[in-house]
Amino acid sequence: QVQLVESGGGLVQPGGSLRLSCAASGLTLEHYIIGWFRQAPGKEREGLSYISGLDGSTAYADSVKGRFTISRDNAKNTVYLQMNSLKAEDTAEYYCAAGGALSLSFYEYYYWGQGTQVTVSS
Repeated sequence: QVQLVESGGGLVQPGGSLRLSCAASGLTLEHYIIGWFRQAPGKEREGLSYISGLDGSTAYADSVKGRFTISRDNAKNTVYLQMNSLKAEDTAEYYCAAGGALSLSFYEYYYWGQGTQVTVSS
């Protein structure tokens, strides 16, 4: 059974940092493209970043470029999203997903985690 489990969300002040984790079981993350997405109430799901299992190449949405960093630990079968300089508009439910395409489009991903809430507020 494939499972992706996100953790690390929480409440943080503007300008603060969080590191999200995406731990996988039932699949080897190294064999997939792993993406991070977020969805705020009333908004569409937004692709933030992905990392290739093949060569480690990465991509970022303009909204997070320079602030967020995606990385992976193959030994732990875990992908991370380091989020710095957080803003109120980063408040959302954050999801990781596994797919086979180098894309920030959510429909290219077929395994999803349950999400972790990130709230940026003073």
